[in-house]
Amino acid sequence: MSAVVAPPASVLEPLIARETERFLRDHPKSVAHAEQARGSLLGGVPMSWMLRWASPVPLVLREARGAQVTDIDGHTYSDLCLGDTGAMTGHAPEPIVRAIADRYARGATAMLPTEDAAWVGAELTRRFGVDRWQFTVSATDANRFALRMARAITGRPKVLVFSYCYHGTVDEAFIVLGEDGRPASRPGNVGPAYDVRDTTRVVEFNDRDALERALRHEDVAVVLTEPALTNIGIVLPEPGFHDALRRLCTETGTLLLIDETHTLSAGPGGCTGAWALDPDIVVMGKAVAGGVPTGAFGMRAELAERMLADADADIEDVGGVGGTLAGNALSLAAARAALGEVLTADAYGRTIGLARRFADGVDDVLARHRVGWHVTQLGARAEYRFSPEAPRDGGASAAIGHEGLERFLHLHALNRGVLITPFHNMALMSPATAEADVDRHTAVFDEAVAELAPHLR
Repeated sequence: MSAVVAPPASVLEPLIARETERFLRDHPKSVAHAEQARGSLLGGVPMSWMLRWASPVPLVLREARGAQVTDIDGHTYSDLCLGDTGAMTGHAPEPIVRAIADRYARGATAMLPTEDAAWVGAELTRRFGVDRWQFTVSATDANRFALRMARAITGRPKVLVFSYCYHGTVDEAFIVLGEDGRPASRPGNVGPAYDVRDTTRVVEFNDRDALERALRHEDVAVVLTEPALTNIGIVLPEPGFHDALRRLCTETGTLLLIDETHTLSAGPGGCTGAWALDPDIVVMGKAVAGGVPTGAFGMRAELAERMLADADADIEDVGGVGGTLAGNALSLAAARAALGEVLTADAYGRTIGLARRFADGVDDVLARHRVGWHVTQLGARAEYRFSPEAPRDGGASAAIGHEGLERFLHLHALNRGVLITPFHNMALMSPATAEADVDRHTAVFDEAVAELAPHLR
């Protein structure tokens, strides 16, 4: 396992203090707003994840356009976070703005299908290969509903996930392998309703032997996985891993669910299309509608027919799937515009090239300063981590995180006009991203690494 390459706290703490002082000086309106917001909002923010930004208080957004955001203090940033994938189309692209305005003027939700829904379903089939689609309000909902249907179809009780996976707030996914190698609730799991070990088997990503042992119990309804781990750093599959996963699922009668929510960055069909994967079920969300809350899950036609034929499964009303805003007219209008006019094959060709430029810039900085970190690219997404070698599984990737180092690098970049995803060191490219945005990050990253390098050797 690679060791973390990081400076001592005695070096980091003064740097963080300096950057914190600069932020407070340069962002008086955001600071004042945070004080006011604490009177009505939990933690002073509308969603608790917003507390993860490295700044002492979050920036307060005035507007976001293309690949830039502007805060209420008037500072404009190159946005390489893009809503942690939710704005992968770029902010407010004209085709989606037009579609939303037109649809909202004609009604946003009515519990009735629109022509857009069938178009989006057909387009997702073309891109991902599975035949029958349903729409939700989030990828979390899509995963939840797909897991319920998988258990109903197979008659099996359990789900299998990979340690340190990420599938939104799906209860079954909050499980890791502890330091002793035993399954345990993920640290920080808030108010679990049950012991997740009762519902879920967990193994490390890329561990074929452990995967086979777990599936041979034949009590697992479905393997829920991203094609590459993305929320614990980017952990890529080893050669042959997905072939083995598909084979073992087939041999044991287990369904295979690929969650493409973050890996839509890999191409028009996500990793499923780019790597010729063969899932039974596909889930996605976030970017599909250009930031309008939505999610989707699709399944093979034969699975859909089995689900529809189950007279005991109430999928139309109170059986635990669906919702009154799922599949609403507004989200589907936005999704049609996003898929049809923004997230095109040509757009991916450009964004993937920009991510390569980002990764090459990071590599060049690390090489010039002789710093033992690495950077990994996944389509239009790239991320650097604090070890010489890329980890092969979630546990190893969790071990090379460094909260203090991340806080300094993120806050340093923010103070110089660059936003990267606050949960990790991920940068994402949109069709609106320019080479200048990438190069701005490279220059800022170079400045930060130059300060750290003497303390990293």
